[in-house]
Amino acid sequence: MINNQINTNPKQNKMAEEKKRGYLDMELLRFTTAGSVDDGKSTLIGRLLFDSKAIFEDQLDAIELSSKRKGEENINLALLTDGLRAEREQGITIDVAYRYFATPKRKFIIADTPGHIQYTRNMVTGASTANLAIILVDARHGVIEQTLRHSFIASLLQIPHVVVCINKMDLVEYSEEKYDAIKQKFMDFAPKFDVQDIHFIPISALNGDNVVKRSDKMPWYDGATLMYTLENVYIGSDQNHFDARFPVQYVVRPQSKEFHDYRGYAGKIEGGIFNVGEEIKVLPSGLNSKIKSIDFFEASLKTAAKPQSVTITLEDDIDISRGDMIVNSNNVPHISQEINLMICWFNEKPLALRGKYGLKHTSKDIKCMVTDITYKMNIDKLEKDFSDKSIQMNDIARISIKTTAPLFYDSYRNNRNTGSVVLIDEGTNETVAAGMII
Repeated sequence: MINNQINTNPKQNKMAEEKKRGYLDMELLRFTTAGSVDDGKSTLIGRLLFDSKAIFEDQLDAIELSSKRKGEENINLALLTDGLRAEREQGITIDVAYRYFATPKRKFIIADTPGHIQYTRNMVTGASTANLAIILVDARHGVIEQTLRHSFIASLLQIPHVVVCINKMDLVEYSEEKYDAIKQKFMDFAPKFDVQDIHFIPISALNGDNVVKRSDKMPWYDGATLMYTLENVYIGSDQNHFDARFPVQYVVRPQSKEFHDYRGYAGKIEGGIFNVGEEIKVLPSGLNSKIKSIDFFEASLKTAAKPQSVTITLEDDIDISRGDMIVNSNNVPHISQEINLMICWFNEKPLALRGKYGLKHTSKDIKCMVTDITYKMNIDKLEKDFSDKSIQMNDIARISIKTTAPLFYDSYRNNRNTGSVVLIDEGTNETVAAGMII
């Protein structure tokens, strides 16, 4: 019989609260997997979850039953992430699957992205918020075009950390020579990628070698396991702590007896740090004021930083609405209506030169027109194609746009939140492209 009584032991309640608080305060790492078809992305994630004991019993029972129905001798760990029926039937990943788990050191959000060329847009979606990318390489096939394609996208999206997992080492007899050759070939292309922190790990996702536990079958490898790397990679400097950016999402006016004159500006801090008493500037008006208070539910904070969601009140009465931005008075973002973008096109309908689209940037919704298509990336050759201006689904290109109102932005390199936009088809309301401001 389940005990539904409330625990009234103050000591136990305090311990539970401290445990909960410790979990909430844990550092969060977002990472994505990428690789060609059948490189073992879903199996690797399943192995991570299984060996770190992050799977519920009913989930394990379900995939055991599903594996038996398919006539497989062992548990197919890939079924943990391949959630769509089409994925299970075909044995491939189509959609972006997100999984959440935690270890005593960190919380994790995994984005399992598809490897097919026609699902490049799905990879861009899954990788857009990642701190780290795991690039899987089949040890039998080595570095192939899809490896370069996914590495380029990781570089384009400014993912600061890349782990190249050379998988299926069990199928090449755990050969050190094979591992060294693949590592060298990848490093030959590495200068073309804007990634500074690259790790290489030989693994077998199927057998668990060097995933969570060290493998005794590769004594020649003296590096860290994948789990150790994920738990210890330094991500403290990944966030922009210098450029204070606060896009206003909502104006809070309770107009109650208790808070009759309260006017607060709610939103999520997308960069930097805000302190009570410091001077700020409001865009687009350009008016200055000082922060009166920073409110978080029933608490008042002296300091707030990215990525906290708070309500800020000012000492002066200024006309501020959704889409405006509060910034440090001495550190103002770029302000312009003419923007250069690197985009990944999501839609079956091709990009139209001089076409008009809706644009969403932080909390601001405006319209824009495509004024120029500079080039399209030939990702297979890692070259810019200035002659082909036909931008189809999954293509990556550089374009120029003109907006109907000034945009307050940073380059994507400096701030991935204030440096990114999405383009929207106004007729269908479909998201047609993700853009990174140059």
